[in-house]
Amino acid sequence: MRESTAINIELNGRTPPAFIAVEGPIGVGKTTLAKRLAASFNYHTLLEDAQDNPFLENFYRNRKPAALATQLFFLFKRAQKIQDMRQRDIFEPVRVADFLIEKDPLFARVNLEQQEFQLYEKVYQQMTIDAPRPDLVIYLQASTDVLLSRIGDRGVSFEQGIERDYLERLNEVYSEFFLYYDGAPLLIVNASEIDLANGESDYRHLVDYLLDIRSGRHYFNPTFFG
Repeated sequence: MRESTAINIELNGRTPPAFIAVEGPIGVGKTTLAKRLAASFNYHTLLEDAQDNPFLENFYRNRKPAALATQLFFLFKRAQKIQDMRQRDIFEPVRVADFLIEKDPLFARVNLEQQEFQLYEKVYQQMTIDAPRPDLVIYLQASTDVLLSRIGDRGVSFEQGIERDYLERLNEVYSEFFLYYDGAPLLIVNASEIDLANGESDYRHLVDYLLDIRSGRHYFNPTFFG
């Protein structure tokens, strides 16, 4: 899917990364950023479409009984999207995604009981997931208080019962994962103080910063830009 709303960004001769993956915990703004980047660069989007998971509402109401079904549905859906993307690459070579398939086991580790996780691992290992390497991964960080506030603001009814402890655990596993991540150039963004939905200045500073990244690990803190 290609976003139709263009946002005027000065590239100044620079070429955007051909494949960008945006990651972070629920409520941090990864889908919003993915859509804005796609509009700015005239890219297609590859979105996980979490709302399409039929088990998700039950999961947020009572996690344990629905956890395995929710997790497996996400795994199969993400793997299918990657397979479809591979088949269309000749026609749509550039895109921005709001997920990394490698993050799927993070949620499984948080949500599943030991025996369920062992079953999940067997399924995951048996799947052939030929995921392309991103040219840039953007990891959005935010405090638990900020995540809770943003989840409340967006008003999805079944998300309103998400517990603070659950979000804190997600933040922990994301931090652990990206502490050692070296699968692609990485930009870690302090998203607690950035308005990804409406903040034009913050967004422009972020885009200007990421256009120069070609390798390594980088940090973006919008407060440095006043």
